[in-house]
Amino acid sequence: MLKTVVVMLVAVIAGTIGDLLLARGMKELGDLSTMNLRGIMNVSLQALTSPKLVAGTAMLAIFFFLWLAVLSWEDLSVALPMQALNYVLVAFLSQYFLHEVVSPLRWAGTVLVAIGVIMITKSGAA
Repeated sequence: MLKTVVVMLVAVIAGTIGDLLLARGMKELGDLSTMNLRGIMNVSLQALTSPKLVAGTAMLAIFFFLWLAVLSWEDLSVALPMQALNYVLVAFLSQYFLHEVVSPLRWAGTVLVAIGVIMITKSGAA
């Protein structure tokens, strides 16, 4: 079980960093919903060479391969809820790095998610 927790923690951190890099990179490229087809094509080409988007994609690839490893030895009903730790990290890091406003209600939900993950992880060790 310790192996699962450690690998999932590394995977979740990699996935969270990947998500943050993708979010920041896409914000820098602009809002796709306001663009015409030509603008979207231009942004798509820029995305292929954006260091933040390339690094974010690489971090999500690390997450994916670690996730595959965990699935090879752990029950899905134990492993999948561990991914929810991503919500906790995203709330903290989005506020700090992306300067997003996280409301008290969202913090309360984040705490509930963390409590649920702890309960499920402990049940898997039993």
